[in-house]
Amino acid sequence: MPVISVPQAFNEDELYVDLEGIFGQSLFLKCEGFNFAGSIKLKAATEMVEAAERDGLLTEDSVLVESSSGNLGVALSMIAASKGYRFLCVTDSRCNLSTRMMIEALGSQVHIITEPDPVSGFLGARIDHVRALCASDDRYVWLNQYTNPSNGMAHYRRTAPAIARQFPDLDVLFVGAGTTGTLMGCARYFRQWHRPVRIVAVDSVGSVTFGGAPGRRMIPGLGTSRRPPLLDESYVDDVVCVAEPDTIRACHRLARRGFVFGGSTGTVVSGAMDWLSRQEGRELTAVAIAPDLGERYLETIYQTNWVQDLYGGAGGAPPPRERGAVPVPATAGARAPA
Repeated sequence: MPVISVPQAFNEDELYVDLEGIFGQSLFLKCEGFNFAGSIKLKAATEMVEAAERDGLLTEDSVLVESSSGNLGVALSMIAASKGYRFLCVTDSRCNLSTRMMIEALGSQVHIITEPDPVSGFLGARIDHVRALCASDDRYVWLNQYTNPSNGMAHYRRTAPAIARQFPDLDVLFVGAGTTGTLMGCARYFRQWHRPVRIVAVDSVGSVTFGGAPGRRMIPGLGTSRRPPLLDESYVDDVVCVAEPDTIRACHRLARRGFVFGGSTGTVVSGAMDWLSRQEGRELTAVAIAPDLGERYLETIYQTNWVQDLYGGAGGAPPPRERGAVPVPATAGARAPA
């Protein structure tokens, strides 16, 4: 029975979902959302804060500040509450309302950027704001997940070894690309492993991470509007780019089988299934990393009006239920006609 005294001490690291019965392709989905922060970002947040403490960067007067699309903001809020630090999360208008409310519930503050930079988008505008804060007051400490080596080191030390223990015959690993911390940490670990593992990065259409054309992206988590400094493409074997309607379709398909995952997970699963469908005649041991669960997306990718307003008929309407819909009376208490 686990007994903890701080929330970051717990993370379920050995749970996988076999997706073959849902998608018809063998793929094991590593679930990273079962911790008190609700996402894989807990690992990076913990590693970065502890490194800053070891380096003497944090004092009782310090104010942690970070640019985040949501999940890292929640993780840092939780750790800040646990350790007694103040934290300011700089996000943008695409951040889910429930995520912002979670950050505030943990005692941290949220600053929302409403206008993107003309060249570098919302990410660039967020980073510019963080830099301005740090220049204005030396109490602000920016962990900078985009360049901080501890971001990737968290997954080199924890995520990749956990996968290796469970899948000693691993052939291919699918990892979503945001800051690329998870991607690079896992890729570096498996580059040194006892057998070759193909690393497939999954990105969003509209992201410039791997040289694609910039475009509108409304689902937070994966993709960037500027190339991540942590990225070293020599460690990446393939890249799959997923359009947001396909992300939504994957999420809805999983939900219809009882698994409510977040947008980043839907993107990774969609990209993985696309890549696996092109490997004719090959039996592969494949794992994909699911960064988070879906409760924070109920007002967006699981909300019909939001999907229809943004994507119209291409917006990933959920598939019909296999056993038919449950009949609901038009009026509560109405009697059926005799």
